[in-house]
Amino acid sequence: MNAEEQTCIKNDLTGRVFHSPGVPKECPIANKPSADDIHWYVLRVTYSRELALKNYLDLGEIESFIPMRYEIVVRGERKVRKLVPAIHNLVFVRSTRAQLDEIKRVKALTLPIRYFMDRETRRPLTIPERQMQSFIAVAGNYDEQIVYLDATTVALKKGDRVRITDGIFKGVEGEFVRVKGDRRVMVAVQGVMAVATAFVHPSMIEVIE
Repeated sequence: MNAEEQTCIKNDLTGRVFHSPGVPKECPIANKPSADDIHWYVLRVTYSRELALKNYLDLGEIESFIPMRYEIVVRGERKVRKLVPAIHNLVFVRSTRAQLDEIKRVKALTLPIRYFMDRETRRPLTIPERQMQSFIAVAGNYDEQIVYLDATTVALKKGDRVRITDGIFKGVEGEFVRVKGDRRVMVAVQGVMAVATAFVHPSMIEVIE
């Protein structure tokens, strides 16, 4: 991957900088709206065109995020590690409802977009800023030991609400649960998906009241 093909971000929660096509691209937006109007939304696309949507958002200087992971693919007779979306057809976008409605209208024919809906409110799902920063801090790590969980599995995982106090995931908040035999901190986007850190020693955990 060429350097010019990558984007980078300094995570507000951990202070770490990530380089990858999956991480958010933060740029000034013309006529920047009030911070109170900006939220993280989850957008759906079809036919695994999540990277196409992200490229479009990057051109418009709109912050977005796609969880990525390394996968072994075969090219000819060689096996190559390739960075690919961890889940298809979803893009997390930080913007206003009005701006996203306009994008949906403009791209209706070439790249149909739908909101991921909150089943209780029947409105587009929004994700709290701190929760999203924790999610990005873990999902943007690309450590092979992090684990992605679907919404059904997340519903079965319950643990103490905690904050990591040291290490590469310092500042991340989530639930302290057992996944694949190890104690990990799971950051869930309710109803969508979750990501769990690599093993975290209990000495690096504090319970959040």
